[in-house]
Amino acid sequence: MEEKGQTGGAEAEEEGGGNPPPSPEQGQRLRSGQREEAWPLPWPNGRGPWKREQPPFTMALDHQTSKQLQATSKIALFEQENFQGRCQELNTPCPNLKEAGIEKVSSIVVHSGPWVGYEQAHFKGEQFIFEKGEYPRWDSWTSSRRSDSICALRPIKVDSQEHKIVLYENPSFSGKKIEIVDDDVPSFHAYGYQEKVSSVRVQSGTWVGYQYPGYRGYQCLFEKGDYKDNLEFGAQQPHIQSVRRIRDMQWHQQGAFYRTS
Repeated sequence: MEEKGQTGGAEAEEEGGGNPPPSPEQGQRLRSGQREEAWPLPWPNGRGPWKREQPPFTMALDHQTSKQLQATSKIALFEQENFQGRCQELNTPCPNLKEAGIEKVSSIVVHSGPWVGYEQAHFKGEQFIFEKGEYPRWDSWTSSRRSDSICALRPIKVDSQEHKIVLYENPSFSGKKIEIVDDDVPSFHAYGYQEKVSSVRVQSGTWVGYQYPGYRGYQCLFEKGDYKDNLEFGAQQPHIQSVRRIRDMQWHQQGAFYRTS
């Protein structure tokens, strides 16, 4: 796993709208270095990320951004496991792989990215995050095991070296919250935050949240912006228990994590 910086940290506290500061029982301030990391690497044996549900995605990129993504994003899709069979490469968003002549995706190589895949065409359904590396079969990019189908893909725009996200207990950014700055959190419970996550505010960077601790279960992609309820970030239930940064190779040459053999 990548070494963490000295300035990162997370904070769990109460959102009060003019109310007094939280008591120690309501939340606690936590910073990087105050805990022991007991979680294993998020994808052992060289595996890739896991997954998630997502509402329809509306592609709205200006011409310059589209050209930049095309120049820096490349993914290879194979029809059979272990990088066998017919291969087709993409460097732009594809809302319907079947219409592009790609009937089935069984293994993937990400030359540059990151990318997000969707269970359904037109950027709908469960999501799968792909960072630079190899994915020899479907269970190397998902752990929720609900689907092995990928019907749409698009590059993820990562335009910030800094990362800050705030996750709230209740919709519309209210209730208890956990604030994370330049850090990955494999377990909210270990940070003292045991509440649900019903709304999210991403102030900088790009993140992926997971249904379970240890970066497991369905994935929720959090790009810069506000998500006032769990449906807006594609989760059927407000259950997010771990979160990590999606890192860009421009600033982080090794990506988010070191791969294991």
